[in-house]
Amino acid sequence: QVRLVESGGGSVQPGGSLRLSCAASPYAIRSFYLGWFRQGPGKEREGVASITRDGTTTYATSVEGRFSVSKDYAKNTLYLEMNSVVPEDTGMYYCATLNADRRLRDPLDPRPYNLWGQGTQVTVSS
Repeated sequence: QVRLVESGGGSVQPGGSLRLSCAASPYAIRSFYLGWFRQGPGKEREGVASITRDGTTTYATSVEGRFSVSKDYAKNTLYLEMNSVVPEDTGMYYCATLNADRRLRDPLDPRPYNLWGQGTQVTVSS
């Protein structure tokens, strides 16, 4: 059974940091792709970061150098370390995977992902 449960969201001031966690089933954490996505107020869902089974990472331009994605097989957990946050980082953050081993043209495109968590809210405000 595939399970994804996000946690770690909250309110943070601009320039601050947060670490999001996604507790996954042993099957899900070993998926070919795992991704973090977000949806801000009035915006479409967008890709933030992804990591492949072999550890290759991809970041959205808007977060590169500030966010870091990682995973821990021992804890079956996916992480998103968020640093130097800005108000534009506000949104509901989701982790997701897809139950197929195939190469994605764009690992940050949410459309191929078919397994999603319920999300955790991040609010950046002074």
